[in-house]
Order: sequence, then C-alpha cells, then structure tokens
Amino acid sequence: MSGHDLLALAPEAVLALGAVLGLAVGTWLPPGREGAVRGLGVLAALAAGVVAVVAPVAGPAFGGTVTVDAATTAVRVIVAGAVVVTLVLAGDPSATGGAPGRRAPRTGRTDTAFAVLLQLSAVGAMVLGGATDLLLLASAVLLAGLPLAALAGLARDGLAAEAALKYFLSSALFGLLALAGTTVLLGLAGTTTYPALAGLTGPGPAVGTVLVLAGLLMTAGAVPAHFWVPDAVDGTSPATGAVLTTTAKVGALVALGRLAVALPGVPVPLLLAVVAVASMTLGNLAAFAQTSLRRLLAYSTVSQVGYLLVPLAVVRDTATAAPALLGYLAAYVVTNLAVFAVLAARPEALEIGDQRGLARRHPALAVALAVGLLGLVGTPPTVVFAGKLAAFTAALDGGAAWLAVVAVANSVASLFYYLRWIAPVFSAGDPVLRDPVAPRARAVAVVLAAASLVGSVGAVLLV
Repeated sequence: MSGHDLLALAPEAVLALGAVLGLAVGTWLPPGREGAVRGLGVLAALAAGVVAVVAPVAGPAFGGTVTVDAATTAVRVIVAGAVVVTLVLAGDPSATGGAPGRRAPRTGRTDTAFAVLLQLSAVGAMVLGGATDLLLLASAVLLAGLPLAALAGLARDGLAAEAALKYFLSSALFGLLALAGTTVLLGLAGTTTYPALAGLTGPGPAVGTVLVLAGLLMTAGAVPAHFWVPDAVDGTSPATGAVLTTTAKVGALVALGRLAVALPGVPVPLLLAVVAVASMTLGNLAAFAQTSLRRLLAYSTVSQVGYLLVPLAVVRDTATAAPALLGYLAAYVVTNLAVFAVLAARPEALEIGDQRGLARRHPALAVALAVGLLGLVGTPPTVVFAGKLAAFTAALDGGAAWLAVVAVANSVASLFYYLRWIAPVFSAGDPVLRDPVAPRARAVAVVLAAASLVGSVGAVLLV
C-alpha cells in the first residue's frame, strides 16, 4: 500500500474518523446534550469535502479497485454537503423522532447514533462513487445501505420498526443478488476489476450484470427495487427521510454509470432506459393519489430517480451524459433537502390539508416550499431546471429522443401533485394548524431554496 493509495481515500477516512470520534464522545455525553457529536460530524463532513477538492491525488488506486476522477470528487462533495445539512436539521428537538404523537423520548444515545450512522452511510456512498471493482462495489453497497436500516428504526415505535425491517430485508435481498452477480462475472472473467470485464459478451455476462445492477438500483430506490421507499420514508422523521432519499442515491447512480461504461458488450444502457421510464412513470402514478406528505415525497423521489437515469442511458453515446448527471445530482440534492427541511420545520403537518394557510403564518417557509416543489418539477428559475435540461439534452445528443420525450411528459404530469401541495399553502382560508416552526429547519429550507435560485443563475452563466 503506497502513500498514493492512502491519499486516494483520504476524504472517506476523514469522515469515518469523524464517526468513530462521534461515537466515543457520545458515549460519555449525558442524555439530550449531544450537540458536540453533531458538531464533530459537521466538521468531519466539511473537512472531507475540502480534502476531496484540494487533494492532488487522481487516477486509479489500490490496484485499480478505486478511481479518483471528476465524478468521484463530485460524489464526495455532494455527499459531504448533504451530511452537513442533515446534521443541522437533526439539531431541532423533533428531528430524529418518529411522527408526532408516537415519538420515543430523545436521548443522547439516539442522537449520537443518528450522527454516526449517517456518516458511515456517507462513507459507503463515497466509495460507491469511485469503485472500479465488483467486490469493492458490493461492499460499498452494504456499507451505504445497512446503516440506513438502523437509522430508519431509531424512533423505536411500530412504524419505525416496520420501516427498518423493510429497508433491511430489501437491502439484504438485493445485496445478495449483487454478490451473486459478482460471483458470475468473476467466474467468467477470472477477476473483478472493471478493465478486465470489458471483453465479456453473451448471456452469461448479461445475467451477472443484471444481478449487480439490482443491488445498485435498490440503493438508488429505482423500480423494481423501490418497494421499501414509501414505508421507510413515511415511518421515519423528515431528517431521516432526507437521508434515505439522498446520500446513498448519489453514489449508486454514479456507480451505475461506471458499470455501464465498463461492460461495452452488455446492453446496460438499454436496461437503464427501461428502468428510467418505469421509475418516472410508476412513481408519478403512485404519487397522484397520496395525501400524506411523506409518502408523496417518497414516490416523488422514485420518479426523480427515473429522470436521473436518463443521462446514464446514453452514457456510452455522448460525452455530455456524465457531466449532465453530476450537475443534475447536485441540483436534486439541494432541492430535495429543501423540501424535507420544510417538513422538518413543521413535524405536526402530516397531510396536504395541514398546509392550508402556511403562507399567512410563515411566508418565508411557504416561499421556500414553493421553490422546492417547483424545483422538483424542473421549472425555471430553479437549479433543477438546468439539471433536467442538461440531462434531456444529453438524451437527444445520444440518439434517445424517445426517452427525452417520455421524461418531459412525466415532468409535466408531476406538476399536478406538486400543485396539489402548493395550492393550500397560498389559500385564503385560516391556517389548519397553528403549530410552532422549528427554527433550524426553517433556516435550512430558506437557505437551500435561495441556493436553488442562485444556482440556476450560475448554471445559465456557465452555459
């Protein structure tokens, strides 16, 4: 192991060290005074992001099992930023509990566990973004996913236990499929590094690749491995829901792109195109009937995975696909976290009807919510508009105009259920709930909404 190898995984090591230190500190803290653990997590995530940007290491490391390039750096920075935002959200009193009326008492151990598990999952997501070996990929899938199963059950009530169980069983099932696919490809190629897989063709490699893809699709929350998403998000706190729909997804999608390029003899892009259409369509259809805000966002994130898969379907055919994916991922994370921050700001508001009169009592929060929801649609002047435009343009450049048309049609259709949420916010009626607003979550929502608007301006200037 050389110094180059050690430096190649420096950001992951920094974040893992933050988790270990947080666990040690949290063990000695009295219940309810876990701010130091979250502070350590924030510092570790910020340090990991800085190291990822300024570290001079690039190229393959650890015998070609890891590659540090622009995509790896982007994953590290995006995931580190998501960790910082989520830990800030977790500082509000109701952040890590279950739904109102069924939350377990907050304890220092629970909040310490939240911070530590979040960082460990983020380490797995970062490794996913740079993995170029099937065994490391399978290990990263487990590292990114298993802490999330424990995170989903922190509230220690019936719904949280159900959420944790469904996530764990789904993770175990699809993780085993990924390991089975790795075994098949190892038997065919004699090794698990990506360069050695390039010459594989035929039905055997196709079967092995599909099994490996299954593990990544589960981590991303894409159809047909999406069944855990609605129950896991609905059974947990908004802060936990934000984690479940953000961090691991970033690494998994970049890993899908690397695998598609590594196996030119297997029609991975075509399969990803089919999954993209299924995810965006089924996610939208399921979201139409939802009145629960958390379940609506859960199905929304399934549809968002479909849009994010669009550039991956043409990643072999156009050089614009990879940067389009990375830009779209960054935009999605900002917008998705903004909407979950609004939910965290008012944990008593569980249904669409509970949003009535929000603009009258909390105008800044209402504007942040409108920006976030319209951003998920992809309307200007939000940063997701720039991300979707780049993704759909990449599809056109790659000869998949039909996929771009389907994605645009689904984006227009999704406007219906987002507007169902926005309409009562600005209605003239009296507020349904006069509940207090969590200050940290409100600040996070407003800042991220502003970042979405500013980011769109920056994207236009870069173009």
